Amino acid sequence: MKNKALVWKWISYLSFVGILLATYLFYSYLVQPEFRPCSISSTINCDAVISGEVSLTLGIPTALYGLIGYLVIFIGSLMKQIKLVISVATFGLLFCLYILSREIFQLGVYCPVCIGCLIVMLSVFFLSLKVNKMK
Repeated sequence: MKNKALVWKWISYLSFVGILLATYLFYSYLVQPEFRPCSISSTINCDAVISGEVSLTLGIPTALYGLIGYLVIFIGSLMKQIKLVISVATFGLLFCLYILSREIFQLGVYCPVCIGCLIVMLSVFFLSLKVNKMK
C-alpha cells in the first residue's frame, strides 16, 4: 500500500512539472516575449509552438491543451482517480507525439520544452499503468 501512495505522489509531482512547462509555453504564446530561453538555434527552439504553424490546434493554442491536461492529471492524482489519470495521460501522450512529429518531420524543429512535456507525459502514463496494476 505504501508503494501505491508513493507512485501517486510521483504522478502529482510530475504533473506539476508538466503544468510549469505548459504554463511557460502558454505564457510565451500569449505575450510573445523577445527573450526566449529555449530558442537555442534555428532548429532547437520553441518558436513553432509559440508562434509558428503548431501554435494552434483546432483554433485553440496548443499549449493550452497541455496546461489543461496536466491540471486534470494533477487533480485526478490528488483524488486518486486512476481511470481519469490514465485516460488523460493516454490522450496527452498521443497528442505530444503528434505535435513532436509535426515539429520534427514537417518543420524540422526540436522544441526542448515540448520534449520535456513528452518525457513527463510518458512517465505519468507508465506510472498510472503501474498504479492501476497495484489494485
